[in-house]
Amino acid sequence: MAATTQHRSPKPTAHAPSGAHPGVTSPRARAAGQGPRVEGSRVIRKPKGRKQKQQRSRHTAATADKYELYQKAVQSADTDVEFHRRVYKKLRGREPLHFREDFCGTGLLSSAWIQQSARHTAEGFDIDPEPVAWGLARNFDPLEEAARRYTVHLKDVREPGQTPADVRVAQNFSYYCFKTRKLLLEYFRSAREHLAPDGLFIIDLYGGSESGDSMEETTRCRGFDYVWEQESYFPGTGEYNCSIHFRFPDGTELRRAFTYRWRQWSLTELRDLLEEAGFSRVISYFEGTAKNGSSGNGVFRPGLRGEHCAAWIAYLVALK
Repeated sequence: MAATTQHRSPKPTAHAPSGAHPGVTSPRARAAGQGPRVEGSRVIRKPKGRKQKQQRSRHTAATADKYELYQKAVQSADTDVEFHRRVYKKLRGREPLHFREDFCGTGLLSSAWIQQSARHTAEGFDIDPEPVAWGLARNFDPLEEAARRYTVHLKDVREPGQTPADVRVAQNFSYYCFKTRKLLLEYFRSAREHLAPDGLFIIDLYGGSESGDSMEETTRCRGFDYVWEQESYFPGTGEYNCSIHFRFPDGTELRRAFTYRWRQWSLTELRDLLEEAGFSRVISYFEGTAKNGSSGNGVFRPGLRGEHCAAWIAYLVALK
């Protein structure tokens, strides 16, 4: 596979695996006096009132909503959900119905999942109430009755859910927040334990010779530039420090909209840990090469060895 030109950078909720933050709502929701709020471990929705027209303004550092920009620049929920569904049907021979999104943040993947049909349900887990509240207002309230099929938990991702999941995911490298083998193994064991008997656990990862380089990569988006910065990597410890910035046509910049203090894990380390956690089989899915020969094509297929290149994205699919 050739080097990809755009890194699928991580979610804005790759936090430490325990603890909680004081209840808050997003700045935009607070300004409008509406939207869900968080009290303790509960998400409180206000009764629906008359819908307010949203004023559209040109993106600047002062007016930008970082969660909105993140979803536009980084996430591709429909594509991800189709991959999860396709792989599950191929391996298990039936339609997956219940979905669990760890480090869910705004819950965009879950919102796409439940829109597949009235039978599809989802749960999300995250310890940060701000993106959770933002996502409920922006990604779920517009779904009205369908939003009832989503339950969000302000809890550690190692906690059990209400229903064992057919598909459970930890995407955009969010589990890199577990910086020791002991903690990551504990998480993988809990992920397996709380899957349905024929469930799948799916994670993505990033590697390649450029993945440890200090660098900035800029991607042009509609109305703004998305900047992925790899600040530092220390091979002796695996410490991996990255940030996301947004730049705007007026010359302003929203620096460090999201920051990540991680450990970078290799594919072989992750596969070994998943097997040690008790998964019966672990399959690697590697991205193919686009016709231009210099970027990924977004199509992931199973493979054993992969192909070394400057930057690559892969999935690991673990079967219970």
